[in-house]
Amino acid sequence: MADKSRALARTRRHTRVRKILSGTAQRPRLNVFRSLTGIYAQVIDDQTGHTLVSASTLEKELREKVKGMKKSEQAKVVGRTVAERARSKGIETVVFDRGGYRYMGRVKALADGAREGGLRF
Repeated sequence: MADKSRALARTRRHTRVRKILSGTAQRPRLNVFRSLTGIYAQVIDDQTGHTLVSASTLEKELREKVKGMKKSEQAKVVGRTVAERARSKGIETVVFDRGGYRYMGRVKALADGAREGGLRF
């Protein structure tokens, strides 16, 4: 029961933040989802409702790259990868959406990796 209420609290936090935060074509939203095993990042244009680029630890090319790393190191690699893909599509600045999670650990590592990859937020 505690897990359900934690997940529900995260969803409520995310919904509350999403009322304010929105991505545009000029400045899309970098969304983070964190599961027990993996981490996912998407760059989303909310006006059209399209995901422009994405990266996760489940992708075949990244899965081999992050094998044996700690979860926070994996998150940093995912952040760098999503930043490279976004820059190849001409996206320089984004709005960071931490998805209702606290800005620490894997979420912070992903953000740092995205900044290293050249994204500004």
